[in-house]
This record gives sequence, structure tokens and C-alpha cells, in this order.
Amino acid sequence: MTFPYKEVVLGLSWTIFGFEQYLAYRQHVRLADPSLGVPALLRTEITDEEHAKSKVRPYGRDKSTFEFAANLFGQVITTATLVFDWMPLYWSWAASVLLHYGMNGEREILQSIAFVIISSAIGTAVDIPFAMYKQFVIEERYGFNKMDIPLFASDKFKTFILTSVIAAPVVAAMLQIIKWGGDNFFFYVWMFMLVFQITMILLYPTVIAPIFNKFTPLEEGKLKTMIGELAARVHFPLTKVFVIDGSKRSSHSNAYFTGLFKDKRIVLFDTLLQQMTNNEICAVLAHELGHWSSSHIFRTLMLSQIQLFSIFYTFSHFIKSLPMYRAFGFETEPVMIGLVLFTYLNQPMDSIFSFLMHYVSRVHEFQADAYAKKLGYGEDLKSGLIKLNKKNLGNLIPDSWYSAYHYSHPPVVERLESIGKTE
Repeated sequence: MTFPYKEVVLGLSWTIFGFEQYLAYRQHVRLADPSLGVPALLRTEITDEEHAKSKVRPYGRDKSTFEFAANLFGQVITTATLVFDWMPLYWSWAASVLLHYGMNGEREILQSIAFVIISSAIGTAVDIPFAMYKQFVIEERYGFNKMDIPLFASDKFKTFILTSVIAAPVVAAMLQIIKWGGDNFFFYVWMFMLVFQITMILLYPTVIAPIFNKFTPLEEGKLKTMIGELAARVHFPLTKVFVIDGSKRSSHSNAYFTGLFKDKRIVLFDTLLQQMTNNEICAVLAHELGHWSSSHIFRTLMLSQIQLFSIFYTFSHFIKSLPMYRAFGFETEPVMIGLVLFTYLNQPMDSIFSFLMHYVSRVHEFQADAYAKKLGYGEDLKSGLIKLNKKNLGNLIPDSWYSAYHYSHPPVVERLESIGKTE
């Protein structure tokens, strides 16, 4: 009896979708519950009356309703793709493109690249209406959107071109390594992807990010001096401090550091400079330095390598499974298609690993907060977090199941409680 690959994939897909929508429903119901007021820890900052009149709940409910619709549409598209064998159609389109340009004979790698680009183009086109509604209706309604249509279109176009340019050589190299590596290809592909990820980490701040945003050196003054003193105090190898023009897209704010080894850069959103005091900004940066001090980026990279290795190792046992290809309408066994089909089979493990990574990320956030407090920024970090939560209309009362599954950062109340407890 042939293993029912398609039925199993559809069953897994709808089971995961149903579970995630149940969590989203719990969150939606909690947002609509008027009896849930401001947590006691924040009542000196926000009264129940202020919270009731604020836009926090409406913003959360609007986002939740939108996500219900967008997720359902995406699930229907995925189901139709599998049920009606649309992937073989995309594969044949890729072959037609190559034939149109006179490329005959053995061309699996080129056809795989064309398939990836075609699939990406279709996915981008399908996503555009939802992305526009979220940006120009929901975000606009609550004062966050700063984009116009030309910038939105430019971002989409740049992202598609950049993704295609990067994907083409990566797909080609990966498929060539799989063909060359024999039964142990999983190890060599994993090593290649590790090198690729490190390369992207190095290139992102200097090559990719400037394509989308303008990076301006932070002007001389008190804040820059304070940041330099903070970096020197903890021996952080700071080379440059930039301000990014995040306000041209959104009024949401952030700060982060990039770079490897001895070339570290701190990046501040211009909106952050408008919303916080110098001490609060330094507190946020002290938190980011906590991630550096505890090697959180390295640890996260290593954990992701465990996942990546397990994916390629397990895929090595499915790559030659003829019934898998036939179940989804393919008469041949292209390696790229096998990898795509395997990702559908691997959905449960991806969901579990995502949940575990979110848990680890939240632990890292608590540790980074404790580091900032150790440096003497506890009170400034708390006031900064409260400001950010207010400005971003953050949910003060998320559902515990929903946040545990989806949140990479702890809810603000939990972070404030943790800062208060650490010594």
C-alpha cells in the first residue's frame, strides 16, 4: 500500500492551522473582554479609564481580525496548491521559460531556479492586497503608517529582485552539492548554508539594509558621548553609531546592533530618538549589549544550525521517495521539488522548533534586561519599556497560551516584574 503523502500533508497542515487559529481566537476574545483592566504593576502609569479610552484594544482586535482572514486565505491557497497539483504546473512553466530562451537538454538546476522565482512572484502577488490593507488601512487608522504607495511598491519590487538575485546562486550551489555529496550530502549542504548565513550577517548592515533605508551617523553631542562611554565601560567593540530613517515607513521604533567580531555597529531608529530620553535610549542599548555579552546571537545561530542539520538529514531519507513525488503530481524527481515537498511533511517539527526558539528568545530577553539593570539602567529601562508599549499600542493583557506560542519577547508586564526582582 502506497503511503498517502498528500492526505497526510493536508491533515498536518489543517491540524496546525486549526490549533494556531484556536490560539488566535483566545487572544481575540481576551482583547474584547472589558473586565480586564490595567495590570496592577502599571496602574501608577496607566489608569483603567485611560486604558479603556485608549486605542490598544481596538488596534489589537483589528489586527487579530485581519490575521484571521489573511491566515484563512493563505491556508486555502496552500490547500488548493496541493489538491489541484499547482506545483507541477509551476514546474512546467519554469521549463517553458527556459525553452523560450533556447535552453534545452539537462537543465534541472536552471529549471529549479526559475521555479523558485516563479513561486516567489506568485506568492508576492497574492500577498500584496493583504499587505496593502494592513499598511494603508489598519496601520493608517492608528497613526503608524508613514508610507505612500510609491514607497510600498518600491519596497516590494526591491525585495523581490533582491530575493531572486540571492536565491539563484544559493539554489544552484545547494543542488550541485546535493548531486556531488552522494548519500552524505546533508552534511555538506548544512555546512554551505552555515557559511551562507554568516555571509549574510556580514553583508546585511553594509550592503542590503542601505538599499531600503538611509543610515546617517549619529551627530556629535551628549547622546553619542553617553553611548560611547557605555560601550567602553563593557568593552563593546563599537565602531559606528547610525540613525536609520524608520519614520518614513512607520512610527514604530527600535534599536539594534549588527556586525561580527570587532566591527560592531549600533543602529537607532529616528523615531526612538523622538520618543525617549537619552538615559532611556542608553538603557535600551544596555539591554542590546546584554545580548552581546551573553552571546545570544551566537547561541541562536547554533540552535538554528541544529534545526537546519536535522532538516537536511531527515530529507536525505525522502529525497528518492518516488511515491512522494507521484502523490503531488510529479512524473520526475527534481531535487528542489523534493525539498519543497519535504518542508510540507516537516511542518509539525517546524512548529515545535519555532515554539522552542520563541521560548529561548524570551529567556534571552529576561537575561538582557537583567544585564541592563546590573549596569544601573533598571529604572530607565522600565520607563523606556512603558513608553514603547504606549507608543506602539502594545497589548498589556495577552493570552498566556498565545504569547507562549507566538511571542519572541515577553509581555511588557512580565519584563517589568522581572526587572523589579533581579538584583
